[in-house]
Amino acid sequence: LILVVVSSNSKEVSIMKIAIVFSSNTGNTEYLAQGIKEVVQKNDLVYFGKFQEGIDADLYFVGSWTDKGCCSEEIKSLLSSLKDKKIAYFQTAGFGGSQAYFKRLLDTVMKLIDSSNEFLGSYFCQGRMPDSVKNRYLMMLEKNPNDERILASLDNFEKAKSHPDFDDLKRIKEWAHSMIDTL
Repeated sequence: LILVVVSSNSKEVSIMKIAIVFSSNTGNTEYLAQGIKEVVQKNDLVYFGKFQEGIDADLYFVGSWTDKGCCSEEIKSLLSSLKDKKIAYFQTAGFGGSQAYFKRLLDTVMKLIDSSNEFLGSYFCQGRMPDSVKNRYLMMLEKNPNDERILASLDNFEKAKSHPDFDDLKRIKEWAHSMIDTL
């Protein structure tokens, strides 16, 4: 997608520059970022990868894994630094069975985004968790064998093992198209 804006009063032409910036702890968020990359035209893509200083784009696809109910520290830094940009945000979370949970995550992330930016939308999906999480749940279960919350967390861990899956990838590509189409 090349966005060309020509004013009737001038010959000014601008081209949309798109960056896909992400933080991925277990590969889930990077997998989704690769799907977004497939949607963005190569000549529009000015950056793809982990956050670093000096990225200059008009539209930022920003993605993170869930770290203590928010995004990673690197993505917090990026989101807090952006001014006068268009932002489309995506995130993976081990706990994926609740839209209310995704809403709470988004509300936390939105507090990081300066009001000068245009927030285009968000995409959340469940992501597999490292085995260390399951091991922690199992140790907790040994101490409290009938704890329903721990049992539910173990069930969720098993459900998360297959995510993000092909359907998640398909949905994020559709979402990325819709973000670009708003321009």
